Amino acid sequence: MPTYPFSAVVGSDDMALALILTTVSPQVGGVLVRGEKGTAKSTMVRALASLLPDQQVVQGCRFSCDPADPDPTCPDGPHSEPVAVSRPARLVELPVGATEDRVIGSLDLQKALGSGQAVYEPGLLAAAHRGILYVDEVNLLHDHLVDLLLDAAAMGRSSVEREGVSIAHAARMVMVGTMNPEEGELRPQLLDRFGLTVQIAAPRNP
Repeated sequence: MPTYPFSAVVGSDDMALALILTTVSPQVGGVLVRGEKGTAKSTMVRALASLLPDQQVVQGCRFSCDPADPDPTCPDGPHSEPVAVSRPARLVELPVGATEDRVIGSLDLQKALGSGQAVYEPGLLAAAHRGILYVDEVNLLHDHLVDLLLDAAAMGRSSVEREGVSIAHAARMVMVGTMNPEEGELRPQLLDRFGLTVQIAAPRNP
């Protein structure tokens, strides 16, 4: 399915600028976009992925380690002589109804039942490492998922302790959230994690 072009969205110049700034300089701290339905918020965020340059990652690493500076505590490591491969930058979507296991990862049941091995299956936070984590309707996110995001944003890591699995991995990403204020406000703790907030409205000029 083709992605609608980023530059083809009309009337959202502030949002476009904020998204470009936070991808050029992730230290900005992510973007929260507030606006009514039908203002192409999700369309524009998804289109952003095609503008991002390819990334160098360690071949075979499920946690997107940087070959130039691999994580010494990576669960797939140690990467003593990493082989670099290039791949498109990731924009990972976190659904509002996602389970905790889907976000932080869980035990691979197929391998656990088949071979008796306790193998960790990475979640969305691992997939979004060094990329963009997009949360549509972020104000409707369940509190326990908000807490997971806050922990990852504060520590730059995600920790999993369950079912005989004890794993910690890097989880540094640019967080982009969109919301309709008519459906409720965002928790103040999560609001503080966004470096930029943009208010957009549908164009009124035909």
